[in-house]
Amino acid sequence: MRRDKLADKNKSNVEFSEREALLFHSHGRPGKIEIVASKPMATQRDLSLAYSPGVAVPVRAIAEDPSTAYDYTAKGNLVAVISNGTAILGLGNLGALASKPVMEGKAVLFKRFADVDGIDIELDTEDTDAFINAVQIMEPSFGGINLEDIGAPACFIIEQTLRDRMNIPVFHDDQHGTAIIAAAGIINACLLTDRKVEDVKVVVNGAGAAAIACASLIKSLGVPHENLTMCDRSGVIYRGRDNVDQWKSAHAIDTDARDLNEALKGADVFLGLSAAGALKPEMVKDMADKPIIFAMANPDPEITPPDAKAARPDAIVATGRSDYPNQVNNVLGFPFIFRGALDVRATRINEEMKVAAAQAIAELAREQVPEEVAAAYGGQAPVFGEDYIIPAPFDPRLMDVVSAAVAKAAMDSGVAQKPIDDLDEYRQSLKARLNPTTSVLTQVYEKARQAPKRVVFAEAEEDVVLRAAIMFRDGGYGVPVLVGRDDKVRAKLAELGVSDIDNFEIHNSRKSPLVPDMVEMLYQRMQRRGAMRRDIKRLVNQERNVFGSALLKLGQAEAMITGVTRTFSQSLRDVSKVIDPVPGRTSFGIHVMVGQHHTVFMADTTVNERPSAHELADIAEQTAAVARKMGHEPRVAFLSYSTFGNPPGQWLGNIRDAVSILDERRVPFQYEGEMAPDVALNPALMANYPFSRLDQPANVLVMPGLQSANLSAKMLRELGGDAVIGPMLVGLEHPVQIATMASTASELVTLAVLAAGGIAD
Repeated sequence: MRRDKLADKNKSNVEFSEREALLFHSHGRPGKIEIVASKPMATQRDLSLAYSPGVAVPVRAIAEDPSTAYDYTAKGNLVAVISNGTAILGLGNLGALASKPVMEGKAVLFKRFADVDGIDIELDTEDTDAFINAVQIMEPSFGGINLEDIGAPACFIIEQTLRDRMNIPVFHDDQHGTAIIAAAGIINACLLTDRKVEDVKVVVNGAGAAAIACASLIKSLGVPHENLTMCDRSGVIYRGRDNVDQWKSAHAIDTDARDLNEALKGADVFLGLSAAGALKPEMVKDMADKPIIFAMANPDPEITPPDAKAARPDAIVATGRSDYPNQVNNVLGFPFIFRGALDVRATRINEEMKVAAAQAIAELAREQVPEEVAAAYGGQAPVFGEDYIIPAPFDPRLMDVVSAAVAKAAMDSGVAQKPIDDLDEYRQSLKARLNPTTSVLTQVYEKARQAPKRVVFAEAEEDVVLRAAIMFRDGGYGVPVLVGRDDKVRAKLAELGVSDIDNFEIHNSRKSPLVPDMVEMLYQRMQRRGAMRRDIKRLVNQERNVFGSALLKLGQAEAMITGVTRTFSQSLRDVSKVIDPVPGRTSFGIHVMVGQHHTVFMADTTVNERPSAHELADIAEQTAAVARKMGHEPRVAFLSYSTFGNPPGQWLGNIRDAVSILDERRVPFQYEGEMAPDVALNPALMANYPFSRLDQPANVLVMPGLQSANLSAKMLRELGGDAVIGPMLVGLEHPVQIATMASTASELVTLAVLAAGGIAD
């Protein structure tokens, strides 16, 4: 790939070209966020209620009682993500406007992980007072303030002043987010090494915003002041040292140590928030037994875990990177801290709430890991121990565990304006706020990285397919096996800025040494279907989907993606010449409609024109299995124009027979039919049928025929507001996914990862 990569500059484990990053941010609607109305705006009456004259009613109510702003506006779920761009990631002071992509990204994380609405605000000033005043006067608009990427020492002054002046939570995540996750890890590392927090000797290397916050928080957990030594570029911060500002001097101690090497002798814990390579192996050897090393410099740690383990095999090591165990990742904290704070209308995020978050995260790592998290580790559930002291960022339990702990701490410490009466009920409501599909998709991507697969990209002469193949490879999901003419594929790779073209595996059907084996295999399959050997050779040479499928059949790859140059039916016909359905199973297609809070699985949308009763039952059973793999308890509705015989019709027999077949199979999920879509999805209409076996709206819709299914899926894709995944092809003996002709590179990557990850198996 082209070497002018942000990923190369940062040496991250997830690589991408600058072109790809810019395309991601510019494709379709520029940026990463948009404003969506939460109330209907279709009629004149809707508009009259939303604005004039109806809006005057809540205006008067808020004027009389300001607390009702939380009832009549979005204030209670709205967080401002604010920066002046003076410390953007590891890039330095690039200005307010350059920080906007990062602040938009933070807003996306708030929504994705905790259903908090974030609005990015970039303030074009380095004047501390001007920044403070600008934020302060925005207090009526927001339920909380997340400060981001502001350089020290201004960030200390800004946060403290705003906390004193404002009556809503103000939180500088660069400081406290890192501190909370690191503190959780230290709690567990001490537990594993039979240490008490109040006895440990800690050395903090670095004296910036995050380092000072880490030092302060672990002291709140019980580390004595004199047991913590802080070092900056000039060495140990000791009492009496010149040129030490007020924030550093708060951590000065009486000590004879003057540099990091001296400070670390006999130390139990190293907390690094400094620079790559700052911690040398010989320093690690001088630490106490079972040293605890948090090397959190990004993108490259103070010492790598392999080097630390080589020096001290008994060490517990954490970093800020996802390619090593024990990642200190802020996304474990800030979304859920704000979620809890907003839900009790906290006036601030205080030390008690931060400690509660750290302890909740630590306790979560000690609990048995659920199946959906284990899937992201290649099916092996991580067990609490030296390589698992911090939960995975995609653990779905973080939402209710951390948010509830923060909310309780806010109530106990007296900063909650709206206490929660029933915390158990609150935790259940938190679980319902997010769609589990998003977590599962994250886990599928992680699982792909854990066990990369070889995936055939059968249309590699197409730009969109090559971009997807590049993303698939550089994301670490596997090896793309490209099918196309060598010269064409190489030329397009060069156009896309790829420098290591020779590292891509290209198969040309016109000169591949595998062709004779393919011809023999297909001749054995097709010789009694009127095919001559010469016909089969021509087919292999000319049809990329046949050639790609044969690569899969011969074990040259483990999955395949195609579809952008042929219709679905044409592609499936070619694939079916080589790949059979799993014996005894029906092959079919699923479209997955993913909303913020719900997911609906629709089948069969691609293959069977008029399914028999047994095929409908198979489709229901296999779609339910896919729904389970994606984190949902399946509730199947067999759809029809008729609901339980009203109106009567001649096409209801197959559906009723399919229900009877599931009765005989005693399947472990709810199912019902025949029923109209509005009854299946609308609880008010469903209530008219108290005998229905569905206790909630359906999330698996089995369509009566291909015409209605395919039309419905395509209309929903074009007209609906939900994201659509698919079609996903289910039931073939080898994983093949056939995309739509309008698919983007990102959609192709998702299908390739799903194929490699076995979701549709």
